[in-house]
Amino acid sequence: MKRAFDFSMAFMAMLLFLPLIIVVALAVRITSPGPILYWSSRVGRNNQLFQMPKFRTMRTDTPALATHLLQDPASWLTPIGGFLRKTSLDELPQLWSILNGDMSIVGPRPALFNQDDLIALRTEHGVQKILPGLTGWAQINGRDELAIPDKVAFDVEYLQRMNFWLDLKIIALTVIRVLRRDAVSH
Repeated sequence: MKRAFDFSMAFMAMLLFLPLIIVVALAVRITSPGPILYWSSRVGRNNQLFQMPKFRTMRTDTPALATHLLQDPASWLTPIGGFLRKTSLDELPQLWSILNGDMSIVGPRPALFNQDDLIALRTEHGVQKILPGLTGWAQINGRDELAIPDKVAFDVEYLQRMNFWLDLKIIALTVIRVLRRDAVSH
């Protein structure tokens, strides 16, 4: 049931947001050199790597690190990168990953391939068994402000409580958080 829900919601969202996706793609192309999409190696279900697309918000010479590990992350942003991140518009291409079956709408956010501490802690607690999500329990409980152990604790709680109604709650709270622009890295 979760896969059918994910596919149908991602498909409808893709159709609904298609004009916005086109506008953002054009804005990325016009405001900075390089590709429109950034394909990031991410850790999926059972710690298998997959390529996750995002609208590119950083310069093409940015090191492949989690944003919080960069010195002065704002200096690496493209002219519209901060806006895209703050509004979460950079996440729209991940609808493709949901349609493709690499992600779910709700689940733990996919770790970067080199976030060894996060990957190890999630594996220790069995979180790697579920698909990563566009949003998740940790995202609505702190998003980018959470320390890794706290993030994993929320991921474990989601794993233990996972059900359709919790997913709907997380989706609704995500919309509110995004509209309020709560706890987003710039």
